[in-house]
Amino acid sequence: MDSRQIPGNSLTALAVFPQPCYESDCGYLMYEYKLKKDGDLKWYKKCIEIDKHHFKVETYSQLNSVLDVSIKENNKLIKNIDLLNISDPEKNSLKLKVDKAVTALSRRINEEQLMLNEAIRRNQDYSREGFVSLIIHSDEQDVKIELLKILAQTPYVKLVRINKYNITLLLDKNNHWVLCQHTAQTAKYCYREKIARGFGYSGIAHWGKTKAAIRSILLPRANQLLQLASVKRMLDEALVNGHKVLVSGNYVFWFEENDQIGWTIKVVKNSDSEKDSNIIWLKGNVLSKNHGRIVVLPYIKENGEHIQGHTKNAPNDGKALPRHKNEYVELPFEVLRDDLMISLFGELKYE
Repeated sequence: MDSRQIPGNSLTALAVFPQPCYESDCGYLMYEYKLKKDGDLKWYKKCIEIDKHHFKVETYSQLNSVLDVSIKENNKLIKNIDLLNISDPEKNSLKLKVDKAVTALSRRINEEQLMLNEAIRRNQDYSREGFVSLIIHSDEQDVKIELLKILAQTPYVKLVRINKYNITLLLDKNNHWVLCQHTAQTAKYCYREKIARGFGYSGIAHWGKTKAAIRSILLPRANQLLQLASVKRMLDEALVNGHKVLVSGNYVFWFEENDQIGWTIKVVKNSDSEKDSNIIWLKGNVLSKNHGRIVVLPYIKENGEHIQGHTKNAPNDGKALPRHKNEYVELPFEVLRDDLMISLFGELKYE
């Protein structure tokens, strides 16, 4: 038996976390982050026993409920590392890897849920006229009924997966719904389509670039949060407690006293690449030498190098306007719960 395994376990589970169920569109599947015999870590679908001979994948319909379950489970599973027959430095390294993996999934799933909610809200007045007369290249009237159910919620999409009949449909340039490949990959595209198309992008396009563009679109919307009574109360309490930088998901509530600027909203440097999305932020300060709209929170590189928190502009924004040296701003930050922005955006009303 490998010394890295807990006696009696072929693979040791160290964490759980949900991921969207692309292919069946039933909500969320729970995954386990397991330590393999060779020391590598990998996500596996979590199965629960029905009887001695049958198992099924653990599924949830609501994001909030599955996140609550994962938090409780992870508080227990992380203790499995202490039972491993490895050195203390190896245990600490393993805990950091697990924390990074869960952090990456948590940030991603909350951001995509926020974007989906906003995509639906932005298109709540989308004209549904003509949907009933759309032509489906199938004789099945029942297929059309299922399509209309999807369009009732996300009327703007041009790619849909109808699991009940194991088909995927694409809206062509002639406004006809036609059959296309029904695969695991197109299932992922259909999931992304519900988000991307609501902002004018395709679910088939590069996902990282699409989400970066959506973040920019949502920034003015996020600034409207500053007018909410609930947010004003939260920010007033933060100032009383000495907090001037509050991080929630991929947004930052940023307070400046100079020129009576007050509270503004910036975005956190974010990427869907494995390198950036699983960064663990360190406690410390953000030293702003310019008026960049992106905040890079302090973190440690894989080689052990500590990176000072700072501000900058996005690559396509041009160079950020510099501050005078006497006007540099150095502020500590506090991380709020990941799903806060989802609930706050829900309070905003579209005209």
